[in-house]
Amino acid sequence: MKRYLVGGAVRDELLGLPVRERDWVVVGATPEEMGAAGYQPVGKDFPVFLHPQTREEHALARTERKTAPGYRGFSFHTGPEVTLEDDLVRRDLTVNAIARGDDGVLVDPYGGRRDLDARLLRHVSEAFCEDPVRILRVARFHARFAPLGFRVADETLALMRRMVDSGEVDHLVPERVWQETKKGLMTESPGTYFRTLQDCGALARIMPELAALHGVPQRADYHPEVDTLVHVLMCLDTSARLGLPLEVRYAVLVHDLGKGATPPEEWPSHRMHDLRGVPLVERFSERLRVPSACRDLALVHTREHLVIHQALQLRPSTLLGLLERTGAFAKGERFEQVLQASVCDARGRLGFEHSHYEQADYLRAARVAASEIQAAQVMADGISGAAIGEALKQRRERRLKEWKEQPREPSP
Repeated sequence: MKRYLVGGAVRDELLGLPVRERDWVVVGATPEEMGAAGYQPVGKDFPVFLHPQTREEHALARTERKTAPGYRGFSFHTGPEVTLEDDLVRRDLTVNAIARGDDGVLVDPYGGRRDLDARLLRHVSEAFCEDPVRILRVARFHARFAPLGFRVADETLALMRRMVDSGEVDHLVPERVWQETKKGLMTESPGTYFRTLQDCGALARIMPELAALHGVPQRADYHPEVDTLVHVLMCLDTSARLGLPLEVRYAVLVHDLGKGATPPEEWPSHRMHDLRGVPLVERFSERLRVPSACRDLALVHTREHLVIHQALQLRPSTLLGLLERTGAFAKGERFEQVLQASVCDARGRLGFEHSHYEQADYLRAARVAASEIQAAQVMADGISGAAIGEALKQRRERRLKEWKEQPREPSP
């Protein structure tokens, strides 16, 4: 019985990155022997055990056989005769198929160390094409390691295209798509995740609303990058540079879906794309089973982002309505996240990557001014019942009018 550290732990150690979790493969053992040694069985699909002291996962070396379409269509075999090389050859990428024994010696039968040095993401074998989730995983690894100079090997990208053309990608289930997409969104280069899916043709199959933005032109005076998908992914990369949370990154990803529904005869203008986008964001979020916090923020930002961009020109009544709809008074965190998403939208343009977004500071200050008027003050004047809300609205509008008329220092 021998055990080997495998997968991401070995890869990240070789890259000099912090190791988040450690997985092990055990060769030459049976489930009974693992149990006798104190390991606790936890695997559902194949034998996985927790180490009695470290609680790290130890899986018995296994082989796989494709039995049906999709990522669940596999049968597994484990036994003392299964070698480490048999186990590693079924893995997705060569950089994830390196093992290290307890003696510190690397076992690298498929050239993973070579590809790490060459900054290549390359599939181990033709077995790659049997699991459509691997398309998403390659895109995610590309997004994670792109800042280190990694790229997808040409032959792997070609294999991914074959999987799309054969329909294998159509067997992906929403939960797995979102699971991988969520991880891709939280990388340093999330735009790379979606660019990789676009390059292999998978984006049109699993996220057609997003793929529809490719090649859709925008006004060059506002968007020098012109292409709408390029703009959206620039916005997304901005959200990563700012270290924003998942909810904001998702809102940024889908905020311009409405531009994909603009009639071509109206290009490059996209009037009312905010309203067109709301039902598209709803369907996109429902199909991928996106968490409600992500969906709700995305809907608010999609609906309001054009009004936010015009904030400095709004009348007091319109300004107050915007503050109310974005949760400025009741949901302060959501209000701030909507502004963060709007900053990304403004900076996700060629030549505007580091521009100051005055509207965000303006709306924060407007919120402070309007919040000076509270319902308790209205009730103290003897107003009650349904009249409280209307009186509060009128007084806040007056306060915003006064605030707007006050001289302010120009923004930096």
